[in-house]
Amino acid sequence: MFAKAEDLLAVVQPSSDGREIIDPATGETVGRAPEHERADLDAAVEAARAAQPAWEARGHAERSALLTRAAQAVADSAEALAELLSREQGKPLNGPNARFEVDACAGWLRATASFELEPQTVSEDAELHYRPFGVVGAVGPWNWPMMISVWQLAPALRMGNTVVLKPSEYTPLSVLALVHVLNTELPDDVLHVVSGGREIGEALVAHASIDKLMFTGSTATGKAIIRSSADTVKRLTLELGGNDAGIVLPDVDPAGIAEDLFWGAFINTGQTCAALKRLYVHEDVYDSVVDALARVAAATPMGIGLDEENVLGPLQNKAQYEIVADLVQAAKDAGARIVVGGNPADDQRGFFYPATIVADIDDANPLVAREQFGPVLPVVKYSSVDDAVAMANGLDVGLGASVWSADRERAKAIAARLQAGTVWINKHGAIDPRVPFGGAKQSGYGLEFGVEGLKQLGQPQVISG
Repeated sequence: MFAKAEDLLAVVQPSSDGREIIDPATGETVGRAPEHERADLDAAVEAARAAQPAWEARGHAERSALLTRAAQAVADSAEALAELLSREQGKPLNGPNARFEVDACAGWLRATASFELEPQTVSEDAELHYRPFGVVGAVGPWNWPMMISVWQLAPALRMGNTVVLKPSEYTPLSVLALVHVLNTELPDDVLHVVSGGREIGEALVAHASIDKLMFTGSTATGKAIIRSSADTVKRLTLELGGNDAGIVLPDVDPAGIAEDLFWGAFINTGQTCAALKRLYVHEDVYDSVVDALARVAAATPMGIGLDEENVLGPLQNKAQYEIVADLVQAAKDAGARIVVGGNPADDQRGFFYPATIVADIDDANPLVAREQFGPVLPVVKYSSVDDAVAMANGLDVGLGASVWSADRERAKAIAARLQAGTVWINKHGAIDPRVPFGGAKQSGYGLEFGVEGLKQLGQPQVISG
């Protein structure tokens, strides 16, 4: 068990050199991350390939038991992992943030270990089995670095694959620490992590000895991965960009839904692929919903993540901060109304952008049409549900969506018209390790979570006769 973040840093930092990682809340140095080279990647892949047959031979029951033990190792070091995550990513310890993420890692590992996947009888003389691919490559993002890594590695390992994981260059320390903790319980060489920049990620994606690739990130990068996978016909699971829409019907209680609406949009300070990023509200309740959201936003504390009272943090990096600031400024210039927020301090050390509600904005405004990925929610007025559905479906992405109504059956009927991989009723972004999750349109393909997610990490094989 690791008691403090410094204990984890002591085992994952290189003895010299390495790349400095900065706390986005303070500008202070968190630690140094190793800069692996192509030779390091090749060695990791080779070791993973050599270890895979023995790992597969252990069978589902033994692999599940080891994953459960690895989950307990995470739980035993939870506070140290959460502190390191908060310092590196910026998210606060409390709220749906760092402690929540570490707890979710342990919970997801346990859940994945518990799923049953038996051969399926498809005819009187044929069975459908799922065999491991071999070596799975996983490329993760900086917004939920630990949790999304577990979403990738847990089903891959459970199915008998070995894994080579490449974290974001913005948040490598937390993933290096997570893998170190997991490897205290896992056999040697079944799980590797390589740290570095874009060139290491590109080499992993194109590597001839990677059989399956899992990626969470932007649609643009996903398209590049699809192209690079062609030469080796890699199997892919891609969870790409989203710009999730919510539709609020006129029968809601604005004050009653405001808190859930807010956290659907502002979880992880808005840096979540399946967060609510554009909200369509019926004209009869528009002003009341906007005002209720503004009150919640104004009352929600933002600041340095290690301060226990904060539940919103900074943007993780300067580039993302500038995207958010530029989109809000463009909305202001176009005449949109900034209800609350929109006024970052000039003398701040970190990449803090205040929780911002933007009203009286056109659906075509870039703040609505582009994924802002930050603590800003544009609220668009509509009069016809058909118009709201058309606007919600009007983009080329479709990760998630939501419908908010006192009439559940009406909400479900509207949900069926929305082009998204998941549509929530009276909530947004709620995920469950048992429930399949994946995107529509250019938000990616393949499924994660549950038994269906396990199947994505196995090669179907029919045995007939």
